[in-house]
Amino acid sequence: MNGNFEFLRAEWPQLHAEAKRAEQDALFDPRTTCFYARRTTELAVKWIYRIKSLETPYSNDLAARLHQAAFMKVVDRRVQVKMDLIRKMGNKAVHEGKPVPQDDARKALTELFHVLSWFAREFASQPSSKPSPDQQFDASLLPKPGGGQAVAKSLEQVKRLGDELADKDARLGQAESQIADLLAQLAARDATLTAREAEQSSTDELVARLQKEVAVAQATANAIPDTHDYQEAQTRTDIIDLLLHEAGWPLTDKRDREFPVAGMPNGKSGFVDYVLWGADGLPLAVVEAKRTSRDAKVGQHQAKLYADCLETMTGQRPIIYYTNGLEHYIWDDTRYVPRRIEGFHTRDELDLMIQRRTTRRALADIEIRKSIVDRPYQERAIRRVAERFDNDHAREALLVMATGAGKTRTVIALTDVLMRANWAKRVLFLADRRALVRQAINAFKTELPDSSPVNLLTERNTDGRVYAATYPTMLGLINEVENGRRRFGPGYFDLVVIDEAHRSVYQKYRHIFEYFDSLLLGLTATPKDEVDRNTFQLFHIEDGVPTDNYGLDEAIADKWLVPPRAVKVPLTFPSRGIRYDDLTEDEKQRWDAAEWDEDGEIPDGVDPEAVNKWLFNKDTVDKALSTLMDRGHKVAGGDLIGKTIVFAKNQRHADFIADRFNANYPEFKGRLASVITAAVEHNEHLIDEFSNPDRAPHIAISVDMLDTGIDVPEVVNLVFFKPIRSKTKFWQMVGRGTRLRPDLYGPGQDKTDFFIFDLCDNFEFFAANPNVSDGSVTPSLTQRLFTTRTELVAELDHKGMDIALRDDTIEILYDYVDGMRWENTFVRSRRREVEKYKVRSAWQPMTREKATEIVETLAPLPSTVGDSDEMAKRFDLVLLRSQLAVLNDSESLARYRSKIREIADGLLEQLTIPKVREKENLLREVASEEWWQDVTLPMLEQARRELRSIAGLLERRRRAVIYTDFEDTLGEVEEVDMPLIQTGTDVERFTSKVRDYLRRQPDNLALQKVKTGKPLAPGDLESLEALLAESGAGKPEDLQKAVENARGLARFIRSLVGLDRHAANEAFAEFLDGKTASANQIDFVEMIIGHLTRHGEMDPSLLFEPPFTDNAPAGPTGLFDDTQVRQLVDVIERINNTVEPASA
Repeated sequence: MNGNFEFLRAEWPQLHAEAKRAEQDALFDPRTTCFYARRTTELAVKWIYRIKSLETPYSNDLAARLHQAAFMKVVDRRVQVKMDLIRKMGNKAVHEGKPVPQDDARKALTELFHVLSWFAREFASQPSSKPSPDQQFDASLLPKPGGGQAVAKSLEQVKRLGDELADKDARLGQAESQIADLLAQLAARDATLTAREAEQSSTDELVARLQKEVAVAQATANAIPDTHDYQEAQTRTDIIDLLLHEAGWPLTDKRDREFPVAGMPNGKSGFVDYVLWGADGLPLAVVEAKRTSRDAKVGQHQAKLYADCLETMTGQRPIIYYTNGLEHYIWDDTRYVPRRIEGFHTRDELDLMIQRRTTRRALADIEIRKSIVDRPYQERAIRRVAERFDNDHAREALLVMATGAGKTRTVIALTDVLMRANWAKRVLFLADRRALVRQAINAFKTELPDSSPVNLLTERNTDGRVYAATYPTMLGLINEVENGRRRFGPGYFDLVVIDEAHRSVYQKYRHIFEYFDSLLLGLTATPKDEVDRNTFQLFHIEDGVPTDNYGLDEAIADKWLVPPRAVKVPLTFPSRGIRYDDLTEDEKQRWDAAEWDEDGEIPDGVDPEAVNKWLFNKDTVDKALSTLMDRGHKVAGGDLIGKTIVFAKNQRHADFIADRFNANYPEFKGRLASVITAAVEHNEHLIDEFSNPDRAPHIAISVDMLDTGIDVPEVVNLVFFKPIRSKTKFWQMVGRGTRLRPDLYGPGQDKTDFFIFDLCDNFEFFAANPNVSDGSVTPSLTQRLFTTRTELVAELDHKGMDIALRDDTIEILYDYVDGMRWENTFVRSRRREVEKYKVRSAWQPMTREKATEIVETLAPLPSTVGDSDEMAKRFDLVLLRSQLAVLNDSESLARYRSKIREIADGLLEQLTIPKVREKENLLREVASEEWWQDVTLPMLEQARRELRSIAGLLERRRRAVIYTDFEDTLGEVEEVDMPLIQTGTDVERFTSKVRDYLRRQPDNLALQKVKTGKPLAPGDLESLEALLAESGAGKPEDLQKAVENARGLARFIRSLVGLDRHAANEAFAEFLDGKTASANQIDFVEMIIGHLTRHGEMDPSLLFEPPFTDNAPAGPTGLFDDTQVRQLVDVIERINNTVEPASA
């Protein structure tokens, strides 16, 4: 019995045999049919590669062959799509354990027929081998079961068959290779091989003749329009099927497709394209599919009518999908408006969505756990987000919270609320640093252990309810498919949290947020007035109006964060650079002796940008470290510098700082300061050590790594040893020091502020440029090339110039777009645009409007077509931009000309390299001034083509790293106003400065009396006044106002330094002496002592207020008798009175 593939028998007997094998098994062994369909396709593809002399791609598998740019130029795009579909169906049959539906076998054979029909019409040398364009696959020709066929193969047998055939192919290939090797050896040793060489020549002639015949056949085929119906509508249906299969929908039941429903408005019945059923037999979703040429939204109302009918028929309203194969929408019309989606939900996800219609609780009814968050602004933020999700039916929210205000805890508490209200089953936390991911996971494990947190950086195959990952990691995971299923489908998470949701994250990783069909919560510490408008748009929020805002100013005023104290450290070299004329004679000699570059040229000076970039000066760093060690906050009774972060300019700078610290402070044995950067091994362990208040290092020297992602409340000193021009980064760095830390300097001596030592004029920059923008993220080199080529074509079309250059450039752009693969979710999200420009005619003509569309939609997408030679690509970019400059008569041509001539000159110094020597004449022309006179587009294009391959041979002149020891000048170190922030009233700032100064005066006798509660002599007040005057902390009016508020000078000082705990214990020892005090009574007295050590004095009425009444609701009267209460108050008042002089 003849089959569908008889047209192959004469010219391609092997292909015919494999196709016939696929056909024979279709009705009783679908798995084997899918396998052989794939195998036949692979053999046909290999034949095309051989006959068209195509270069084997980077990988020899079918996927790589199908997407090789050269192959895609040979094969009709419609056919290539079908080949890829067959490949996927074959892979699915071989790798998935569940039964393969018979319909899959029919689809695979139908697509194979289209592929081989095109193949034969394209390459057959005889007309009899070319099927008619009208011929279609005929399922009636398939062998019927019961005809003596072999038993259907199991999954293991098909796998084994695949391995055997692959092994056979490999052995044949190996044998051919061995024969070729043997022939080569014999040719070298035996002159009698001439006959064999003639035979080989004959073989080569045969191949050449065959290639010529194929070329003639192709030319004939191309002259006749291809009228074959490739059934693209069916292919689109198959694409939708694949998406549904990825979500776990087998579509094997008859009711899954074209399901009849009654009750349509016209009184007739209708047929639903797809119905996704639950395990209970009730409909979970309807899918309405429209043609690709139509807008998917056209199907919205029809899908709703189908949902109405199914609800009437079954009592359950299904979720609504509508799609055209390229764009997909979901509509849960019981709660939300329609929205774009990148795929379909699984059965469990849809089932949960429907259950939540009745089981989801109002978020306002869920109590927020105070064990997780206990600050009013955190609870307010959670309630605001809940109101937006619940009352406003919104799916996005944005929180602006100052660094250190507890964003992670707020997210944990919100997650807990959503989970207990049945709003969220799984949550994803995304951050830009590994340390932040680890920190978030640890916090969830501590505060919400039942959520089974999973760190996707290290536990990729673990299941849980809360997952955390970096953005790049998640980007890779959403593109992973195993056994035909995506683990992280669009509906996998119910809430996605974006940490530090600012512009750069938005620009680089927006696809992740659009891929997941979840609630979306953004977190940022950037003040609301400085959040980029695109960020507000991402969260569908009015510009400048986040869901909730709690800024640094407010947090400091509320005492939840401590304020920074800005210290200007005016070093000359980092600010103004180094001038040769300003050096001493000795320093000039050392300057002249330095190895500046290979040519021996000695500069007259270096700019400030070079300092700490490639020129490192000992005295500059020594003075910076000395300022830190002298003026920085200290712990351990003033003996040890507090936890400090030094923000260095680069890795060499960080290493140099560490070396200078160890040279200047050898007593710390190299342990006090450590470099913590991405380049340092075991940096996460170093971060853990730095985070431990009792362990070294105390000084962390970082390059970018600690700008964010580290939560160390003990940090009290920051050193800005690099220029900062991004406000986002500035706020992140400031936030490293804002967290509260009780008892940091001793019992009752809390952290009240932190220092920022600015060595690079950052405060002045932001004071002068308060509205500076962070700018945009630089596109990748590949993206810039794509954009420039598109702009070039648009300009060529606009001006009607150089058709040859235009066509060549279009071909490069087309190849890149043609290499965009549907498996990638990035590409899938832009499927309509990609489909459009995978047709060559869509590039004609290239208007400026079309160029803008192409750049915006296609330039950011990944492609399998690419060039790994970075230097060649950079050379391309300069030449392409120079072509644009010529077209537009732009002054920028001078800049590009200078760059290109510099490259040519550099290559001319490499003439010992043969490849460079071959291009010597052209290089000399390009390097000359004459060549650039009236330079033309073809001249530039010739230079680009011929020189790009050798651009990478240009020796990069490495800037010499210079280490010097010239005396730097340190101006007056002074506290200045902090730019971009109000850190409190003048009195509060003054108070903070005085407190710090007094801590550094341990030997002042009058101060010791105040601190230990000893009586003050009249002369002590004068000593205290002099002490304050010496501090230089503020103006006389600041002092006067602070003293008045404290009701006296000594009281003001006592309020700052507190009461010595030993003195407080002694004062209450008499009260407790001789009494058999209960544990509660001792605790109560300890609370009084704690208050006195922190505040210096106490109003006795506070004994009847919280926190004293938290454990003793009646206050002291509930624990002591009246006499004891009077004694207790007497002790307190006696301590209070010690701040009064002995005689007034």
